[in-house]
Amino acid sequence: MSESAISRMKVDDLRSQLKRRGVSGISALRKPELVKTLARTMRGEGGAARRSTGPAGRPSATRKSTAAKKTTAAKRTTSARRSATSPAKAAPAARATGARAKATGTRKAAPARAKATSARAKATSARAKAAPARAKAAPSRAKATPSRAKAAPSRAKAAPVRAKAAPARKAPGAQAAPTRGPASSRSIGSSQLITSLADRPERPGRSLVTRNHEVIQRWARARGAKPATIAGTEREGRAGVLTFNIPGYRESSRIREITWDDWFRTFDLRRLNLIYQEQMRDGRQSNFFRTENPNREDG
Repeated sequence: MSESAISRMKVDDLRSQLKRRGVSGISALRKPELVKTLARTMRGEGGAARRSTGPAGRPSATRKSTAAKKTTAAKRTTSARRSATSPAKAAPAARATGARAKATGTRKAAPARAKATSARAKATSARAKAAPARAKAAPSRAKATPSRAKAAPSRAKAAPVRAKAAPARKAPGAQAAPTRGPASSRSIGSSQLITSLADRPERPGRSLVTRNHEVIQRWARARGAKPATIAGTEREGRAGVLTFNIPGYRESSRIREITWDDWFRTFDLRRLNLIYQEQMRDGRQSNFFRTENPNREDG
């Protein structure tokens, strides 16, 4: 085995081979040292094997092998003498034996050839019978191909229908991620996202952001807040700046209450975010809120 072949072995296999050969002190060796040690050991084994043979690679002569050679030589001499005394008898016997062997082989080979010829004939006949069946099946496949071609446009037509139907599955106020734009504030990135009624603040005083209608309504009802807009900011009969009318908090004569439908219609149309708090740091209820327009500084 070459050293390159040994280097492809795993470390555990290298240590196992060295332990089998009685090499010690290998537990601290790394793979390159293990490879060199195993290669050196195997070269040493190969040299010992060559030294134990004769000059031509044959095992060294021993007393038993010498005696066996002498016995074999004696048998050959005796056989040669016998064959020399009766060459005339041996030749006809050999010729007769060879002739009988040839005749027997010829008789045995004939049935085998006949069977092989019959098998080939049967196979040819089976292929001939199968050809018409394949010919009949070809038109059927050809007819099936147009059917698949007709079905493809149907699937293509169905795809846009499914694509159109997909947006209808979204429930109102089910938006997850906050909207972003050139005027988005840093507080959007630092606020905890609330996407459903099951989401809760991580800690008191945490800044929150949401676009979910149910979350916004729950927050407002807990504080007695009513949906409202700032008078004078309306546009084309639509609510202007969105706010809440909270008793005792940011009271102003310019705050005009509107319906939740008008409030959320404007909220979704302008893609606003609501930044708010549930509690102050000391655990008291917080009324802080701000509607943010991603395309302007405020809602």
